[in-house]
Amino acid sequence: MLKKKKKLTLLLFSVIIYAESAHIEVDISEQRLYLIENNLIKASYPISTSKYGEGSIQNSFKTPLGEHSIKEMIGEEVEINTIFTSRINTKRSATIIDQFEDTDNDYVTSRIIWLDGEEEGFNKGGNVDSFQRYIYIHGTHEEGLIGTKASHGCIRMFNYDVIELFKLVNIGTKVLIRA
Repeated sequence: MLKKKKKLTLLLFSVIIYAESAHIEVDISEQRLYLIENNLIKASYPISTSKYGEGSIQNSFKTPLGEHSIKEMIGEEVEINTIFTSRINTKRSATIIDQFEDTDNDYVTSRIIWLDGEEEGFNKGGNVDSFQRYIYIHGTHEEGLIGTKASHGCIRMFNYDVIELFKLVNIGTKVLIRA
């Protein structure tokens, strides 16, 4: 029995180390998000960052740069393509647009990974606070625009990809956004 207990403790310890060693890197120039574990790329996804460029000022609709962490995760177990409004599950499903088409809507779909800036005065606090700006990694109904700069500040992903990523990260996972 003691041997089984030691194995379970070792397994739990390994899971904790794995969760702490994984981090996300968003490369805006490549329009890709990488999940890095122990200096190796564990997963790579095409993304869409802001069509307005990079920046941290409130109401700029730009994607913030720098060090962040995951502060909240919303949408576990909801159906793929579910639309969220103000982080609330509307129980409506988005029609996915596979063509290169920019609509008037900016739906947040499937999962929300809400980011918190880590650098005071750069992406945290005052009028540059990523969390207060509601900067998310999330699914989109405009999947035909993934791989191009098309968002209003957030990091958009294919719906299947954001669901997969959601399962691989935790609150507290570090996120680096670079141009």
